[in-house]
Amino acid sequence: MQLDIPAGDFDGYIFDLDGTLIDTMPLHYRAWDRAMRAAGLPHALDEDYFYALGGVPTRRVAELFGEHYGLKLDPDHVFHTKEAFFTELQAEARLIEPVVSFARRMHATHPLAIASGGPRVIVSRSLEITGLAPLFRAVVTADDVVHGKPSPDMFLLAAEQLGVTPGRCLVFEDAEPGIKGALAAGMQVVRVPSRI
Repeated sequence: MQLDIPAGDFDGYIFDLDGTLIDTMPLHYRAWDRAMRAAGLPHALDEDYFYALGGVPTRRVAELFGEHYGLKLDPDHVFHTKEAFFTELQAEARLIEPVVSFARRMHATHPLAIASGGPRVIVSRSLEITGLAPLFRAVVTADDVVHGKPSPDMFLLAAEQLGVTPGRCLVFEDAEPGIKGALAAGMQVVRVPSRI
């Protein structure tokens, strides 16, 4: 994987987690597929639609899937079912080495943050399992903001917690909602291919 990192120095670096630092998106897809079938979906979940929602907060994804498939469902119940399935799979996650290597290099000289659409308990567990937790001074999750990606709120809060001006942050993201949110926050973005 080749990362297109812009020239120049930045004061802080913000990373999405799933599909950016950790190759969990296929695991999330499997968990969502099981949860949606349990909620009444009679066929496999559309993988392209799933990837298009990367970075959107989990409860909102449940609502969008219900709308997309015309299913009457309880988003909170589907959210909890999906996260339980994902927790069973979480240990299978692998690091996305080019991004992790960059984060480790920058950690020596710059503050780093996570900005993830996942719930805090899942994000924290992923960071602990993979040993990445010590790299990040700030961890912002869907639980910390009213408006998740593609809103800029998560990125602005991460910059604030790092003590860095938003325009001096570089964001690593794999999905369109996160890229839009980072750009709306006035930040430059490195796009990470999510289907590796």
